[in-house]
Amino acid sequence: MHLSEREDDALIRFARMNGLSYTLDELLSTMERYGIVRGLLLSPPLQGAASLANDKIITLCTRSKGRLAPVVTVEPTAKDVRSAIKLAEENKKEVKAFKVRLGYVKASAESPVFKGLYDYAESEGLPVLFHTGDTALSTGDLSCSHPLTLDGLANKRERLTMILCHFGNPWFEDVAELIYKHLNVYADISGLITGSKGYAEKYLEWLAKKISEAIYFAGGAEKVIFGTDYPVTKHAEALDLVRRLDVEESDKEKILWGNAERVFRL
Repeated sequence: MHLSEREDDALIRFARMNGLSYTLDELLSTMERYGIVRGLLLSPPLQGAASLANDKIITLCTRSKGRLAPVVTVEPTAKDVRSAIKLAEENKKEVKAFKVRLGYVKASAESPVFKGLYDYAESEGLPVLFHTGDTALSTGDLSCSHPLTLDGLANKRERLTMILCHFGNPWFEDVAELIYKHLNVYADISGLITGSKGYAEKYLEWLAKKISEAIYFAGGAEKVIFGTDYPVTKHAEALDLVRRLDVEESDKEKILWGNAERVFRL
């Protein structure tokens, strides 16, 4: 989203991905093209693997005129946790969730540094999204991003709404168990398609099969949330994945909008 050097129109250049311009206008026009009324915006990676500041995310969402709602990314330091809580408190009507980048940061979900964040999220009814599964970098720590590392936190924090991003790919069965076992645990299907590669069509078939089987195990799709991880996955690709699922049309509607509307209070 090419933002200006002024705070309200900042010019921050993002790495191009998937042939996309990666701008706010592009995102909003794509949403309109596919009939997507609202979405969440998280801090994306900039060139050099840094992240866009949370206050800039809120500015972008303001510019979207209600089409996008911000998710505050939280790094594992006491200062960052305090800053994230303060920002959420100052923007209560706008902020819909927090995000913790497990596997990319030197911390686990149960690290004491996140206690204040979880306390605040519980008190305000704000979900916390966790990166789970494969990492984009070879240096990522899978011992922290494996979805089963969140079982202990879900046991201790039954009032904390937890969303496992990327369905823990490739550990779909483990996520199926977690969303079945815990009333407060959900999973999203964002970022599962990352451009063309060998066996691309077979991989799509495998994804659809794994997600469908997870829904069978959980007894329904009430815990599964649509997502793209734009620009990692294009909207058309993510929508096509939902179409491929071997589940009832009513479950696809829950995945596409019903569950997000309920969980994030959109």
